[in-house]
Amino acid sequence: LLNTLYNLGIKDQYMEALSELGYDLEAIAEQERDAALGNGGLGRLAACFLDSMATLNLPAWGYGIRYSYGMFRQSIVNGFQHEQPDYWLTFGNPWEIERLIVSYPIKFYGHVSVHQEEGRQVFRWNAGEQVTAVAYDNPIPGFRTRNCINLRLWAAKPSREFDLEAFNTGDYVQAILGKQRAETLSSVLYPDDRTYEGKELRLKQQHFFVSATLQDVVRRYKEAHPNNWDLLPERVAFQLNDTHPTIAVPELMRILMDENKLGWTASWAICCKVFAFTNHTVLPEALEKWPVSLMEKLLPRHMQIVYDINWRFLQTVRAKYGDDWERISRMSIIEDGTQGDKFVRMAYLAVAASHTVNGVAAIHSDIIKNTIFKDFADLFPGKFQNKTNGVTQRRWLAFCNPPLRRLITERLGSDEWITDLDRLRGLREHADDPTLQQAWRTVKHQAKQRAAAKIHALTGVKVSPNALFDIQIKRIHEYKRQLLNVLGIIHRYDAIKKMSPEERSKLVPRVCIIGGKAAPGYEMAKRIIKLMCAVGEKINNDRDVGDLLKLVFYPDYNVSGAEILIPASELSQHISTAGTEASGTSNMKFQMNGCLIIGTMDGANIEIAEEGGAENMFIFGAKTEEVAGLRAERKTLQVDPRFTHVVDMVRSGYFGWEDYFGPIMDAITTGGDYYLVANDFPSYLEAQEHVDELYRNPAKWDRMSIMMTAGSGKFSTDRTIHEYATEIWDVKPCVVPQPDN
Repeated sequence: LLNTLYNLGIKDQYMEALSELGYDLEAIAEQERDAALGNGGLGRLAACFLDSMATLNLPAWGYGIRYSYGMFRQSIVNGFQHEQPDYWLTFGNPWEIERLIVSYPIKFYGHVSVHQEEGRQVFRWNAGEQVTAVAYDNPIPGFRTRNCINLRLWAAKPSREFDLEAFNTGDYVQAILGKQRAETLSSVLYPDDRTYEGKELRLKQQHFFVSATLQDVVRRYKEAHPNNWDLLPERVAFQLNDTHPTIAVPELMRILMDENKLGWTASWAICCKVFAFTNHTVLPEALEKWPVSLMEKLLPRHMQIVYDINWRFLQTVRAKYGDDWERISRMSIIEDGTQGDKFVRMAYLAVAASHTVNGVAAIHSDIIKNTIFKDFADLFPGKFQNKTNGVTQRRWLAFCNPPLRRLITERLGSDEWITDLDRLRGLREHADDPTLQQAWRTVKHQAKQRAAAKIHALTGVKVSPNALFDIQIKRIHEYKRQLLNVLGIIHRYDAIKKMSPEERSKLVPRVCIIGGKAAPGYEMAKRIIKLMCAVGEKINNDRDVGDLLKLVFYPDYNVSGAEILIPASELSQHISTAGTEASGTSNMKFQMNGCLIIGTMDGANIEIAEEGGAENMFIFGAKTEEVAGLRAERKTLQVDPRFTHVVDMVRSGYFGWEDYFGPIMDAITTGGDYYLVANDFPSYLEAQEHVDELYRNPAKWDRMSIMMTAGSGKFSTDRTIHEYATEIWDVKPCVVPQPDN
């Protein structure tokens, strides 16, 4: 609601109208549920992209699934994460427009038959199951423009609403099973894929939304350009946002060949011109692979097409490298498993079919060219680019932090920075101004008071807005190293307990806030959440420590929570092991709001240091090029005694649950410490000491905070999308004309 009101420029009028009706805008906005369409990094990035596409007047659409229950609602019971359905559509979604006339058949299972038609071989997919995809449109208005683009979401419906014949013969269960099976497809975001059934559902979801989207785009194209396929690459561009929609490649081939009678050569030429691929990971294990047996069963025609694509692609490899069978095996889209099973490497399929492949931060793009896609970069050196991620400054600064928006606008003399974020550089010349520093500090304190009230309402923990707010909010994962943060907090707590009253009087009070969800099947991440909660319970109830240190786990962290916590944050932790984080975008949101970053030289942190100044960050830890060597030498590492001490505190049961926390401590000691927590622990503590030292000097801290905001111009999705539009999609703005008065 608020985002739309701001973008349309009618917030004040709307607030006045509501007031006349006896309603308060802020109270109503708090009742709005977050759209449960993927609130992880990729989901939020896509939302920012759509905002910038609309604002830049690009003729672009977004497509996805209209999930009934979203990811999950996280509740914390006795320190343990519990997942509950997120019933965000219980009372409907007032923003969506149901398009019952826009629907497409989606096929699964069955077999493929071959026929001769007009002297050519024709493949026919005889499906064993069919559902209907129904469109729901969500308008995305741009800021200060008449352009409004569309987010089209697909809901799964049965191809027949009700099996009346089965019902009439007494088979009541069978009568409704088809309906339930169909609607399951768009029920849950990220089904648990540890089981075969979970894998099958996830692949069905991917094909469901991809097939509906491609059928929709092809239909719209054919209406405008009947019987002219040559123009398709000039009129259509698909950006594959990670590997999840890669099944689009064989699906478009199927639509062109089987349904529109194009030959293989013409169809493949079109595919290679319309698809581009964004990779979002550096971890080989995160590259999606599907068992061939599953794809043959679920999508038999697609499996045939993938085999054909792979055969032709490997001929290209052989033409360049000869019979280098080891290289051919490495580059094959079909992977031979160690136990005779085969897998489809979806990332390799995307790279082979796309005209452009990009990473999402400078270091990430270099890493993928030298590791997971090295063979492909050698074969297609001109195919790889970088497109550093961004966030929309409208939602993540101007709209979620109105006091800071007003202060920046007042100091710069206009609010043109809202559509041209590079103008924030103008703050640099004012960074030493005591008047601005004092106003900047006041704005931050107001945001901290608001966050403190929210934290108390959610958790019952009272935190002091006079303390330093230290925040780490992101998905819980070992490589993101929330564990390093918690061990550092334990060290700080232990140090406070040993301090004299005089030493404590000089200490910087700190409120540590951690939030994020663990994937339902990720046991280690769930144990880490319990550890955070156990440590927090110990510290927060220790009267001896009082307000000198608090640790809060923020439950069910989501977009609404981020809009409260990010403006309040003074220090934000982005501390992944170097070389593991592709980019990160939360770091950009914190930077825009004047938060200082403690972090490793990983992902977008490197570019943030270049733009905002490394001297305005707290950088620590191993570099990417050092990681492999440190892992090899980890067993002989002389571990810092402070690290050993905090590990022993956990193992001894100081925070309870010593048996439950045992596997966490094993992973960072005898288990090899893959993410180098012990290696980086000493430099992390040194960086934290530097934080305390600088926070005691408000003028210097405020100057650094202003400089960070001033250096955030590069990290607008307006810049990212402009680069995609000009360097990958070749699409130009289409300005909606103003109406005649």
